Amino acid sequence: MQTFDLEAQGLRALNSALHNIKGQSNETAWEVVNPKGSHAIAVGVDAPVDITVRGSTGYYCAGMNKQATIRVKGSAGPGVAENMMSGTVIIDGDASQYAGATGRGGLLVIKGNASSRCGISMKGINIVVHGNIGHMSAFMAQSGNLVVLGDAGEALGDSLYEAGLFVRGSVKSLGADCIEKEMRPEHIALLADLLKQGEADHLAKPSEFKRYGSARKLYTFNIDNASSY
Repeated sequence: MQTFDLEAQGLRALNSALHNIKGQSNETAWEVVNPKGSHAIAVGVDAPVDITVRGSTGYYCAGMNKQATIRVKGSAGPGVAENMMSGTVIIDGDASQYAGATGRGGLLVIKGNASSRCGISMKGINIVVHGNIGHMSAFMAQSGNLVVLGDAGEALGDSLYEAGLFVRGSVKSLGADCIEKEMRPEHIALLADLLKQGEADHLAKPSEFKRYGSARKLYTFNIDNASSY
């Protein structure tokens, strides 16, 4: 395992080293110590490596991740896994605003709570939150899935497209064009798989969740729906 002391060696050196990993490298396991809330840790990694950050991080940790498995042994600041493409990002603590924003693929797991706008404009990412999420989560979410074992704040799924939302607890309110939908067998199977991937299958059963999705009234402008825009 490669151990990198962020306080001593600096962020630029860390990200440069991670970006220089080639497919044939044997440097497949990395440990980052003394993060102390630094921003942009392990951004833009594009290699099948395992990275463990031992402490909490600032803005945009693991942004644009490809292939890598990144685990934060602490909490994460705003924009964790922003624009993620593939791989897995696991936050052992809480996540601040817009976790997984615009994510196009991969899996983001938050074992604590997520703040507002979790999964905003998600485009294929799967997000599993063990705790609660804040207001305006999954705003304009286009594809992918958001699984919440706790409660959801106001305006869940506002202006939603085709992402799937699964909430076990209460929902304070639904956003424009977001409605509760039937939970069919294929959704139960999908949710069971996501709970397993998200290290949450021992915490909840798929049958305990409700599914939410788009009513599909806002795809194109219609004067009859003007009040909903």
